[in-house]
Amino acid sequence: MKKLHLLSFLFFSFLFSLPAMSQGIAFEPAGTTLEQASVKAKAEKKLIFLDCFTTWCGPCKMMANTVFPQEQVGAYMNPRFVCLKIDMESAYGAPLAKKLQIQAYPTFVIFNADAKEIGRFLGGSKAEEFLQKVQDKSRDDGSSELQARWESGDRDPEFLMAYLKTLTATYKADDADLVAEALLEGKETTFAADSTLRMIFMRNITNPFSKSFIYTAKNPEALKAAIGEMPVNMKIQNVLNTYQRQIITENADGTVTLDQAQFDKFQALLKEMNVPNADHYRLSTLITVAEKQKDYSTYLGYIREYLSNPSLDADDMQLARWVKPFGPETDNKYKQQMKAILQQRIALIKAGKRQAQNTVGNMRLSRPTDELLQMLVGVLDGKMPGQ
Repeated sequence: MKKLHLLSFLFFSFLFSLPAMSQGIAFEPAGTTLEQASVKAKAEKKLIFLDCFTTWCGPCKMMANTVFPQEQVGAYMNPRFVCLKIDMESAYGAPLAKKLQIQAYPTFVIFNADAKEIGRFLGGSKAEEFLQKVQDKSRDDGSSELQARWESGDRDPEFLMAYLKTLTATYKADDADLVAEALLEGKETTFAADSTLRMIFMRNITNPFSKSFIYTAKNPEALKAAIGEMPVNMKIQNVLNTYQRQIITENADGTVTLDQAQFDKFQALLKEMNVPNADHYRLSTLITVAEKQKDYSTYLGYIREYLSNPSLDADDMQLARWVKPFGPETDNKYKQQMKAILQQRIALIKAGKRQAQNTVGNMRLSRPTDELLQMLVGVLDGKMPGQ
């Protein structure tokens, strides 16, 4: 019995002499909202740390698996922050991502206890760099005061420049667009001659309905003379392409909807600006909606309309991308219709009426696109590549 007591004493003495198990960041339970974190942060007199992630993001997984579990990271974060992880594509996360203007992943946002943003930073990093960024961004940069001045109607140019710099640094593209528009107000016809205003337009204007964008789309000559034709054309295309994606909403229940009112307004704007390939934006939007809704009959109908439009031209790589939705579960009749579209393009190439692509941009393809299209014909017939 004495030996048993002695063994027990030695075991427990050894157990309690072991160093404490290392603990990384103690995140709040899944499903915790920012509002709930704010209540806890006020009670514990802490800041709030929010990890904005998605399930498909590689750097997000790296941070979760290798950085957040480290003892030094937990030792710094847990006493200072209520730590929260939210999937930005979840039912709660998606509208929050829109509200916070999250543009890339991972994004880390730091709030005060009232859930007012203090700072943010992006991207994966090693533990030491991560902690330094947290420390730097935990110091209130005054953005809330700047926002209050903006909301009160302050439009002093010096203030607007300072606020725009802060918004750009924190990747708040929607707010930056509004401030940029204010700086360009009344200068739509002359800003191209000013290098600072040109930079603001090129970097920050993202709204196709802004006065400076509409004027430039109609009258691009001055800006092209200042910075070149290609950058201006790319800017116009990027703004229009981005906007057409924004009027498509993927809802939490899995449904996909098109904001018809905004779509109609967008079409009217394209007509007003006399965009040469306005039908591209109309049809590519409708093709995307039909694809996401898995409405393959409508999807194929819009593809045929696109291909029959003499003012538009879908290259071979675009045709290949349109094949992507047709998986094993897709009704074979739709796959055969897509196959016929590909075969029609292959026939045009063989007849010399079209040229197969060997490059995409500056990248040289490993095989000409007619061979790629022929391979996809086989895939639609259920054959593995190489068979």
